[in-house]
Amino acid sequence: MITYKYNKVVTGVFSLLFPLSSLLLTACGDMFVPADENNRTEDAMYEESKYAHGLLIYAYDRLPYITTTQTDVATDDAVTNALNSDFLNMATGTWASDNNPMSQWDACRDGIQYVNLFLSKVEKVKWAPSAVSKQQMFIDRLKGEAFGLRAVFYYYLLQAHGGYADDGKLYGVPLLSAAEDGSSDFNQPRASFEDCVKQCFADCDSAMAYLPADYADIASESDIPAKYQALGANYSGYNLVFGTKSRNLMSGKIAEAVKAQVALLAASPAFREQSGVTSAEAATLCAAVLNRIGGMEGFDPTGNIWYKNKTKLEPSAAEMPEMLWREDRHKNATQERENFPPTLYGNGRVNPSQNLVDAFPMLSGLPITAPNSGYDPKNPYANRDPRLADNVLLNGTTFRKSIIITGTYPAVNGDKKETDDNLNSISTSTRTGYYLKKLLRDDVSPLSSSLIEQQHIYPRIRYTEIFLDYAEAANDAWGPKADPTGIGFTAYDVIKAIRQRAGLGKDEFGRDLPAGDAYLEECANDQAKMTSLIRNERRLELCFENKRFWDLRRWMLPLDETVRGMKIDRNDETEELTYTIIEVEQRVYDNSYQQYGPIPKSEVLKWSNLKQNRGWQ
Repeated sequence: MITYKYNKVVTGVFSLLFPLSSLLLTACGDMFVPADENNRTEDAMYEESKYAHGLLIYAYDRLPYITTTQTDVATDDAVTNALNSDFLNMATGTWASDNNPMSQWDACRDGIQYVNLFLSKVEKVKWAPSAVSKQQMFIDRLKGEAFGLRAVFYYYLLQAHGGYADDGKLYGVPLLSAAEDGSSDFNQPRASFEDCVKQCFADCDSAMAYLPADYADIASESDIPAKYQALGANYSGYNLVFGTKSRNLMSGKIAEAVKAQVALLAASPAFREQSGVTSAEAATLCAAVLNRIGGMEGFDPTGNIWYKNKTKLEPSAAEMPEMLWREDRHKNATQERENFPPTLYGNGRVNPSQNLVDAFPMLSGLPITAPNSGYDPKNPYANRDPRLADNVLLNGTTFRKSIIITGTYPAVNGDKKETDDNLNSISTSTRTGYYLKKLLRDDVSPLSSSLIEQQHIYPRIRYTEIFLDYAEAANDAWGPKADPTGIGFTAYDVIKAIRQRAGLGKDEFGRDLPAGDAYLEECANDQAKMTSLIRNERRLELCFENKRFWDLRRWMLPLDETVRGMKIDRNDETEELTYTIIEVEQRVYDNSYQQYGPIPKSEVLKWSNLKQNRGWQ
């Protein structure tokens, strides 16, 4: 048995494990006799590529993407019945600079340290010493991955911690281009937000310069880039480094998408005044990503329900056209165990809000608040946007052959009368009258005695997200239907495609309305209305994917909207249902400063040059 020991080096900015300089291998022998220590030196890393590659793996391990629905319960889209949840506590008044569940500080700065350390060593490592071409290809790919990962870390740091200090300047985070060690000056000031954006852009550009857009096998030497042909590369060697086996690693296409995301963040209302990025620039960068798939021709007609395409979730399936970057496939029952209703042996954790339910329009495309929408408060789920039933488990839904009743009356399943799914019935019941449905597979059984796990995919970046990014930036820059730079599609084109895919613009019988999607056409003549529509479509398309919290903040919209639910009573004699909207959770946010997250209090107390965002203590 071999154990690995790591000496912890406290940098002052954060504590980080340095496995290269202090890795010790110790054989397990007599527990009372100290084992001989084989101290691994830095030179060992240069001779053993797997040893060096571990640094980059550590960076990948710190990617900030969440693989389950979590942060939505701190927004107006949902609450949780887990009353000890950090996100619930945050949303109800405990959010502070020393109590921040949304912090990205430690993990992302750890990731940057690993990347910087790796970049300082990568060219000295013997990746393929017997072949000059393979050696250079490995160096280029790994450097490209590292630059792309660093851009991701800085993007999430900016999103979580960028903000205005008391001096009125917009700051990002300290910029570190070299690995820190015991001799480093840790009292570094925050760079301007604009300079952090420039660093993200530069890292993305470097990644794109080193990496192929996609990892794909080639069939002949003529397909090898000239740079590697000159070094004598053959196609089998090229495929070893840049072929399909490397898929899902950082690629040129992914780095390009990250650059577009950074640009949209910087051009958003919360940051645009001092970010140095315009909406036109953001739209152009988003369009570059989308043009790789043919623009609107690449729009996936089933992209909004990828999690229902069970055959495409299997490891043997081809890549989903909706996925630009995703987590590895995992066979589990985690989401279902957490979010199935209690009668299906779940914990019912994420409870969609009435606020979100009301955001789904009618089948015609009209908002439910429109005077002529046909919305019936006595039958509120009739003739609604099909995405509502796809994403939210509604009262009376048959799911996994069981009728789920979230009202105050029992469900009858066979000869059983069940009330555990009822509103506030037990600790794992819904608090809002709704359960989560999106991302869940109905062929999973979370019950430990009859466990059935299935394959799942969680997206890091979906193409739908980039389409929505483009629509937002293009509308802000040029209006709904303008295309002054000849991109080939407009904000209107994107939103039309999204709403058509959802099945809007139809009557109660599913027939196309003579006027089509009249509400979309109304918004297409008004930039402000189109802005609201785009934001709402983003809310619906990306719900429960941990996007809403960050979107509200960058749009400078209120965070403190009271979360509402639906109480459904039944008259047992007439079986008539009565629907009553209820208040579920008061949100305690301070909109005067909490659109910008804090720098951790412990860091501000340690380092005099580290300015706090205004309003935070």
